[in-house]
Amino acid sequence: MDDAAALLVMVDAANVVGSVPDGWWRDRRGAAERLRDRLAAAGLPGHEGPVEIVMVVEGAAKGVAPVPGVQVEEAPGSGDDHIVRLVAQAAGRRVLVVTADRDLRRRVSELGAEVTGPRSVRG
Repeated sequence: MDDAAALLVMVDAANVVGSVPDGWWRDRRGAAERLRDRLAAAGLPGHEGPVEIVMVVEGAAKGVAPVPGVQVEEAPGSGDDHIVRLVAQAAGRRVLVVTADRDLRRRVSELGAEVTGPRSVRG
């Protein structure tokens, strides 16, 4: 697959996991792993064509290993700041950021990224 042609999907793992009160706070890393596995199995529902999925984790969710179909990026600090850096580095590519965080949505939109909410990947 030509990575430049694939839609780059950046997933704000903390925000997506936190969008459903299912006890995720008791095991943040396990919740991030379940999200990673869902992304690997389903990709981006409703999207035709190739996608490259990057899931950004932070804090207690660090240590999640990548799997085929999902790259995992550990934020050295703020997950939002790391996503903004990654979007800026992807200049010239089509990027979709999955988050409900209003400030992050504004920041990445200013860089030309598209945004969608957690429901797009949670099912």
